[in-house]
Amino acid sequence: MYTIVTGAAGFIGANIVKALNERGIRDVIAVDNLKKADKFRNLVDCEIADYLGKEEFLDLLEAGQFDGVVETIFHEGACSDTMETDGRYMMENNYRYTLSLLDFCLDQEVSFLYASSASVYGGGRVFQESREHEGPLNVYGYSKFLFDQVVRRRLPDAGSQVVGFRYFNVYGPREQHKGRMASVAFHHFNQYRESGKVKLFEGCDGYGNGEQSRDFVFIDDVVKVNMFFLDHPEKSGIFNLGSGRAQPFNDVATSTVNACRALEGKAALSLAEMVSQGIVEYIDFPEALKGKYQSYTEADIGKLRAAGYREPFDTVEQGVTKYVNYLAKA
Repeated sequence: MYTIVTGAAGFIGANIVKALNERGIRDVIAVDNLKKADKFRNLVDCEIADYLGKEEFLDLLEAGQFDGVVETIFHEGACSDTMETDGRYMMENNYRYTLSLLDFCLDQEVSFLYASSASVYGGGRVFQESREHEGPLNVYGYSKFLFDQVVRRRLPDAGSQVVGFRYFNVYGPREQHKGRMASVAFHHFNQYRESGKVKLFEGCDGYGNGEQSRDFVFIDDVVKVNMFFLDHPEKSGIFNLGSGRAQPFNDVATSTVNACRALEGKAALSLAEMVSQGIVEYIDFPEALKGKYQSYTEADIGKLRAAGYREPFDTVEQGVTKYVNYLAKA
């Protein structure tokens, strides 16, 4: 029996493939679009049974080639560029593609674990998995939101596991191919190594410089939650997947700089010291993001805890320190 991972050469997908390998699972079919060829590096240390492009995979799926031979699909493949303006492409890639996989999994009684997004909450201040709190600000968020509504309608009659994960701000190893869409921690590490300083947005929406806050969740925690549901096929639903705590971007900056300084044998600095020394620099808030930016997110993980997941989540300080040590060795 095969485990299929879509978006397998991407950030979260590649980490899931690696985690499956560590459990002894090697009959993995990796599905991805390698238009960005460098993504292959994410799979170099992984074991897979086969690689398929997205279109070839869908053709084989619809032809019945995977009937009866698939145990689980981890669907991480999506266009995650929140600035993408081609709505037709976004809906075809994120919504219609995902719907095809759901149809297959329900028909074949295959577990389906898929990537949703905290972007479905838009500019709201309540982050609970409930329709009244949802209002996406861009077509990316809408594509995720719309599919979640389909899942809600189908879950009562589903004969197999369906789990959606509303990922908050995930960061960690294997995201280097994402370019400008990579995490703030990744960009801060490279900025500091190149220039000795890091850049943050000035204040907006009533927040001070660098004080806009997000729920930053380390990739290792994301993978652990995915594996928990793999081990519990009787559990279904849509769940927030964040740390459950909001921390300002300033925390990411100071954690990154101090982790780098520790590797250099230098003492830690406070935010005020970094600002006064020009290590942390605040830049103008982009016009293109005004009205489309989540200045505050914090996952309500009560539903996830109620489902039985008990593991603690890394703070920004803990996760970023691990990540910087990884990047420094890469």
